[in-house]
Amino acid sequence: MMKYPFSSPEVEAAYRLPDETAREGLLLLRDMIFDIARARPEIGQIEETLRWGQPAYLTPQTKAGTTLRLGVPKSAGFALFVHCQSRLIPEYLTAYPMWDRVDGTRAVLFDQVSEIDPLRHGWLIEQALTYRLRKKTTAK
Repeated sequence: MMKYPFSSPEVEAAYRLPDETAREGLLLLRDMIFDIARARPEIGQIEETLRWGQPAYLTPQTKAGTTLRLGVPKSAGFALFVHCQSRLIPEYLTAYPMWDRVDGTRAVLFDQVSEIDPLRHGWLIEQALTYRLRKKTTAK
């Protein structure tokens, strides 16, 4: 049974992938996004939608975070995408150097579900979901 129901049939369809490993990995990352948002009330409710045909996760009520996207790039089995003009990937690489393959400043790339680490990838997801909250704190 799904831990979190899909927001729409269109989002659910985006997870119907021929590659079972990619589907399983993306669903695990999806659960992590909702779990982290649930654990941090200031993030608010997550909106699940499609951006560029890929599942995207936003914080429209609180505007606490920046968009996260999940998808299948050409260069890997699946990926966790962040806004490419944010500091998220550089900050991630400072906190966790040499752990993962990344695509510039826009994504962490995966080939196997076992590469997903709840600690470090959870950290990145939490940083994205609180991105604007952290910017306000550092601006003071």
